[in-house]
Amino acid sequence: MPGTLYGVGVGPGDPELVTVKAARLIGAAEVVAYHAARHGRSIARRIAEPYLRGDQIEEALVYPVTTETTDHPGGYQGAIDEFYAAAADRLAAHLDAGRDVVLLAEGDPLFYGSYMHMHKRLTPRFRAVVVPGVTSVSAASAALGRPLVERDEVLTVLPGTLPRDELARRLAATDSAAVLKLGRTFDDVRGALADAGRLADALYVERATTDGQRTANLADVDPAEVPYFSIALVPGRVASSVPPGRPGEVVAAAEPAVVAAAGPAAEPAGFGEVVVVGTGPAGRDWLTPQTAAALAEADDLVGYGPYLDRVAPNPRQTRHASDNRVEAERAALALDLAAAGRRVAVVSAGDPGVFAMAAAVLEVASGPKYSDVPVRVLPGMSAAQAVAAAVGAPLGHDHALISLSDRLKPWEVVTERLVAAARADLVIAIYNPRSKARPWQLGAARDVLLEHRAADTPVVLGRDVGGAGERILVTTLAALDPADVDMRTLVIVGSSATRVVHRGAGTTVFTPRHYGR
Repeated sequence: MPGTLYGVGVGPGDPELVTVKAARLIGAAEVVAYHAARHGRSIARRIAEPYLRGDQIEEALVYPVTTETTDHPGGYQGAIDEFYAAAADRLAAHLDAGRDVVLLAEGDPLFYGSYMHMHKRLTPRFRAVVVPGVTSVSAASAALGRPLVERDEVLTVLPGTLPRDELARRLAATDSAAVLKLGRTFDDVRGALADAGRLADALYVERATTDGQRTANLADVDPAEVPYFSIALVPGRVASSVPPGRPGEVVAAAEPAVVAAAGPAAEPAGFGEVVVVGTGPAGRDWLTPQTAAALAEADDLVGYGPYLDRVAPNPRQTRHASDNRVEAERAALALDLAAAGRRVAVVSAGDPGVFAMAAAVLEVASGPKYSDVPVRVLPGMSAAQAVAAAVGAPLGHDHALISLSDRLKPWEVVTERLVAAARADLVIAIYNPRSKARPWQLGAARDVLLEHRAADTPVVLGRDVGGAGERILVTTLAALDPADVDMRTLVIVGSSATRVVHRGAGTTVFTPRHYGR
């Protein structure tokens, strides 16, 4: 049997305002989906997080655009329609396979919510259950402690995106009003309230029920500080009458939180493409929001088996695992899949552009066969950055990244580069330092460096940083023992300026920003 789509309202922001039914469904769901802006964070997921099990399939539906312009041939609406169609297809794949899907929605799913776009596209094929949630209008009224309507008064709910003159006409004709979707529309909304003679009565609520909640008289609000998740309320005159001896003014709370800037736009949903991503040195905590979104959107994951194992399984996706020494073949497979219309994520560890798959994919993609296949590279946390941060800042000044592997370049070239970096007094981060097939090379590299560096030059060995097997060792160049190193270890050799400082129970290694002989 096909699965059921649940449109679950999670309320305005406070997780304690999630209904009992919504919490039960979120905890029981096989698949939890949610919309997110391009930075990858989702307000709905954050609200629902206390009720997630931690082992569920997550589908992040990341908008390709929000309010900015787009070069999509259909314009802004074309990009959004294409996104909704692709998002519906992703959820339909789970529903067709018999998996129930809970699609989270801020507030109420059918009240100016993103859920309704999936509802309209999926209910002709699948059973749907809508779970209502506390709306932003109710939350804002509660935050103010003010009723909106009383007796026969009429409440009108308006989007701030209406033209100013139309807003003014409707505001003048109603007893009470709630105006949503402020943000960039705030100037026009305030102007419409003034035009309608209602500005003095208008109240403002921002991020109701959250830690960032702020309330104020709307006329006193700085337009530069108004986020999208804010609302204007005009209580009815009967409802807003204040008993004798009771103050009627609104006291503003703390200043609003800063809204994170959005990242670069993704390729429009529905087009085949290759996205090369890095998972960082360890688990989910090391993923950037960009990478997490790209992994969630992919139809296919291509990569070295152990690196694919770091990505949570999603039965909607197809995984193509391969050996570590077939980079060109792996790249060609990814490009062939993308040429057939698939969205493909090529998975590397660390940063994909540092001794990883980005260069291999771009090299194969440079051929005429793949000239029309879009390829994007998303940055990740590199092993060098992770190991350096674990001990302080040994890469705080000029440094070089060198791989000891001679599989793709002669050992003589490796030696020449080690000598050049040593003579230049650069800090050196050494990748691929020692394997079962190359057990001698790290010792040889150490001996080469000792010809140009002092014996007491600081050396940092970082293994599996961020993982269960994390081990950090601070030693010296002369005392460097290759037996302490394997392929999961990164070696950082300091410069003449690198310092080791013992602070309390720990050891800090850093290279000062200033440099002098």
